[in-house]
Amino acid sequence: MIDSHCHPQFPQYDNDREEMIKRALDAGVYPVKSGEAGAKQFDGVKMICVGTDLETSKQAIELAEKYEGIWATVGLHPNDKPNFQFSISDFQELLDNKKVVAIGEVGLDYYRIINPAEKQKEIFKQFIELAIRKNLPLVIHSRDTHNDLVELLSAISSRLSSAPGVIHSFTGSWLEAKQFIDLGFYIGLNGIITFSDDYAEMVSQIPLEKILLETDAPYLAPPPFRGKRNEPLFVKYVAQKIAEIKNESIEKIIEITTKNAKKLFKI
Repeated sequence: MIDSHCHPQFPQYDNDREEMIKRALDAGVYPVKSGEAGAKQFDGVKMICVGTDLETSKQAIELAEKYEGIWATVGLHPNDKPNFQFSISDFQELLDNKKVVAIGEVGLDYYRIINPAEKQKEIFKQFIELAIRKNLPLVIHSRDTHNDLVELLSAISSRLSSAPGVIHSFTGSWLEAKQFIDLGFYIGLNGIITFSDDYAEMVSQIPLEKILLETDAPYLAPPPFRGKRNEPLFVKYVAQKIAEIKNESIEKIIEITTKNAKKLFKI
């Protein structure tokens, strides 16, 4: 099982980071519901450690170098600190590391505008160009920016690879998801889909071959941990919810989404 988007380098884990990572990497039993018969084995929870600025990108690489089951991404969240000195070359220098498998998280966020939309777009375009040059997928953050994001990506679709990246933490409609899928992107689903049944129709429509599992840990913990700190091990609850919605076995959900992540990140 692969948690395709988490932040184990964040300070929420400063007191027990090694133990938390070990719980994920060493995990090996499903289904997740206690008391169910026929529990089977899987080979732990691997993870993509996602950078959100220069420092956390460096920290992601450090963790990836330390653990065999962790890979890193390098990126800048659209609502990072305002009025900072941005240089794409600072991030480009990190991409030579073999454990870096994507550029992200990058994108647009109009929900909580810390940086003006035009500045967000300018920086995002620089990361897109870097991803194209380096032949790396994008891990895209998008909140309340659907139309602008589709317009921007559609304009350069001919220059993107056949699997250009993933739309992280997707919560839109099926029709919105289809627009990204038509551009080649995977859809990242996390604990949000376990919060209510509002997302069931969307999840049911997305082809399993286009879904990635993620947690966004330490955020968005699913029940029975909602409101508490999330961690990569809890990605199994996302897999379970998708299995319920699609009326498929959790074994199949894990098998296909793991293949998807391996294909996208070339791991």
